[in-house]
Amino acid sequence: MHSYDVVVIGAGAAGLFCAGIAGQAGLRVLVIDHAEKVAEKIRISGGGRCNFTNRDAGPANFLSENPHFCRSALARYTPQDFIALVQRHRIGWHEKHKGQLFCDESSEDIIRLLLRECEAGGVTRWQPCRVAAVRHGSAGFECDTDRGTVRSTRLVVATGGLSIPRIGASDFGYRLARQFGHRIVQTRPALVPLTFDGEVWAPFSGLAGVALPVSIRTGEGRAQGHFDEDLLFTHRGLSGPAVLQISSHWRAGQPLTIDLCPGLDLAAALRNAKPGSRRQLATVLAEHLPQRLAEAWLHALGMDGARALADTRDRDLAVLAQRLQSWQLLPSGTEGYRKAEVTAGGVDTRELSSQTLESRRIPGLHFVGEVVDVTGWLGGYNFQWAWASAAACARAMAAAMP
Repeated sequence: MHSYDVVVIGAGAAGLFCAGIAGQAGLRVLVIDHAEKVAEKIRISGGGRCNFTNRDAGPANFLSENPHFCRSALARYTPQDFIALVQRHRIGWHEKHKGQLFCDESSEDIIRLLLRECEAGGVTRWQPCRVAAVRHGSAGFECDTDRGTVRSTRLVVATGGLSIPRIGASDFGYRLARQFGHRIVQTRPALVPLTFDGEVWAPFSGLAGVALPVSIRTGEGRAQGHFDEDLLFTHRGLSGPAVLQISSHWRAGQPLTIDLCPGLDLAAALRNAKPGSRRQLATVLAEHLPQRLAEAWLHALGMDGARALADTRDRDLAVLAQRLQSWQLLPSGTEGYRKAEVTAGGVDTRELSSQTLESRRIPGLHFVGEVVDVTGWLGGYNFQWAWASAAACARAMAAAMP
């Protein structure tokens, strides 16, 4: 029988980072993953350049049924800590937008960083290797794998969520958590495009590819989400950063409210342009919206875009502006896990220690990264949670060494 201090199930961002830190602290660590390639989600992230953190990441940028849980780990391993690690590995990086940090060259740079950190800690990796069963007893944990049974004092579950099944996502971590008595907060696709019924979307289906900055919101009270970002029309619905962000807050049956001209009093702008103007209504409206979108909206409202602005009634302009700046629509669903960047929900954090990510039910059992009910905004926040939760777990395990 193989024996280690720590077995980490999952060779993604959180799993590899946790293994590297634990190994360098003197623990004997084994990482097991069923996929042939390591860290595929890192490889495809950020358009192949990996948005590896966000400079401004903090607890307010994360969703959870237990919203304060992430505070401890995020405070003890910050974006600046990971930036320093990236610089030590001589990886070029740049800030793209709203604190989002990307590799200058390739996501492979971050994967190589993690593998080098694991090598520095003497970490063993079995991949591809499937875990068939896990048992817990007085001596710790036993995992039956394709390469035999392995025993460990501690077990770290870093299996990720259900997003992007084509690269190996599975529900293994949730099944394992349930096996040991943990509650799972209902999972759902997050950071995902939204879809609409065909008849509802028919007036806008021809706008695929049109993009513009918007203000978007959904929900009420503390559950409300509100973002100022870019929106993208698709054949089936809406995408772009604004919609990906709001999708994490959206629940079935909730409407969205979208301001297509944020920061502008559109009604006043149209009225002010009216005196003496012989320009067409569609032409004037296209000064504030992409032309195809302006024409589609006028058609949907039954307004003649060829009519001179001066001949259009003020009350019609007011209705047009109100509809454009308070567009309410009801999504029928999402593009699902195949297009979702992350999975919301997961292992209930009220049954974990925020200091160590250790189970309150089973000593020595830890959950880190996306498998936990902590979901970040779009823009590097979820990677920061992976680094922070992994670091908290690894340091706690090292501190508990006999």
